[in-house]
Amino acid sequence: MKMKIEVWSDFSCPFCYIGKTIFEQALNNFKDKDKIEVIYKAYQLSPDAPFETTEDSYTIFSRMKGVSLNQTKQMFMQTVERAKQVGLVYDYDNMKMTNTYKAHRLAKWARTLGKESEISTKLFEAYFTKGLSIHDDAVLLDIVKLLDLNVNDAKAVLGSNQFQEEVDKEIEEAQSIGVRGVPFFVLYRKYAVSGAQPIEMFNQAIEQAYKEANPFQTIGSDDDLCGPDGCAI
Repeated sequence: MKMKIEVWSDFSCPFCYIGKTIFEQALNNFKDKDKIEVIYKAYQLSPDAPFETTEDSYTIFSRMKGVSLNQTKQMFMQTVERAKQVGLVYDYDNMKMTNTYKAHRLAKWARTLGKESEISTKLFEAYFTKGLSIHDDAVLLDIVKLLDLNVNDAKAVLGSNQFQEEVDKEIEEAQSIGVRGVPFFVLYRKYAVSGAQPIEMFNQAIEQAYKEANPFQTIGSDDDLCGPDGCAI
């Protein structure tokens, strides 16, 4: 049985993209990564964020958080520098700060096809790097095409309320276990890593959780082994 790692994040969260990048680097370095199942879960930092807007991201964030434009720009520049450290490019000047709910529904659809991690990365990239609105159907369908997924099926999802229940359930689940910010990583339902931590912390957390999930690892085979039914010859 695979060990589960659950990751709560929002596509408008700058540290979620950074955290996903670092976490996946740590996971790729783990020797038993094929025995780990990663489940990406929905969270909304700003459920009241606009679905469409002509305002720039600085103005919207400044108003929503009650801080000055100068403070907002300083905060954004700090995340730009942090993103650079893991090879990501953030463009706040052209960012479209829009509601992420529809994108989360699309991600749940992609999960049914085994592509939630891939589509999540593309959604982060569209939001933070390319300055695209991830509430816009055309943008979302372009991402679907990039991943060679069925565009007509994706259109049906976007034009309905499909996967709304899944998104709502994951957001409620986060609240029930005390998640107060994202990214939030839950390993083996026993350990949690909060925030975009250094890769060393992810390495340690994955290793420790995996050892507890798999306390006995058998070396060798069933040859030359005796059991209740006799001995292997």
